[in-house]
Amino acid sequence: MKDAVAVVVLAGGEGKRIGGGKPLRMLGGERLVDHAVSLARNWSGNVAVAVRDRSQVGAVHANLISDEDVPGPLGGLISGMTFARETGAEFLLAVPADMPFLPNDLFDRLRNTIGDHGSALAASGGHIHPVCSLWRACAIERARDYAGSGRRSLKGLATFIGFAVADWPAEPLDPFFNINTSDELAEAARRNS
Repeated sequence: MKDAVAVVVLAGGEGKRIGGGKPLRMLGGERLVDHAVSLARNWSGNVAVAVRDRSQVGAVHANLISDEDVPGPLGGLISGMTFARETGAEFLLAVPADMPFLPNDLFDRLRNTIGDHGSALAASGGHIHPVCSLWRACAIERARDYAGSGRRSLKGLATFIGFAVADWPAEPLDPFFNINTSDELAEAARRNS
């Protein structure tokens, strides 16, 4: 099943709330982007990091791809879908660079949930996390049509192509905890120790 999926690490955001350079922030002696790539390799050997500018991450041990010219994470998702198609993968698993505690069963649960839908989104504590999602690579043209209409929401795209939701418990620790601020990075360091 590993060959059926490519993984894209979404790392193209500006990270304004943390002062920029979020993928390069350190957690447990490792850059967030490197930690995300290591997690991604649990699900596939076919891993890419999507960025707006290559300087956002520097050198990484994965394919480095440029976001499509679409604002927000949709640009990284579309470039990831292209990457998945080009490498012959049936699915694209999207994960962000700023969620260091993703569950090990992320791909398996999403794959078992997707059914006949175009995508499956992770959820916890009543919140959907569209940046942690599984997409059929064949939905690339519909994703481009959606972006071409001026829409930018990943959840909107999932609605456009059809989606299912896989839910994880948020307690005692939410596996979809994400880092947007210095305080959240400090909290992640406490959780990581």
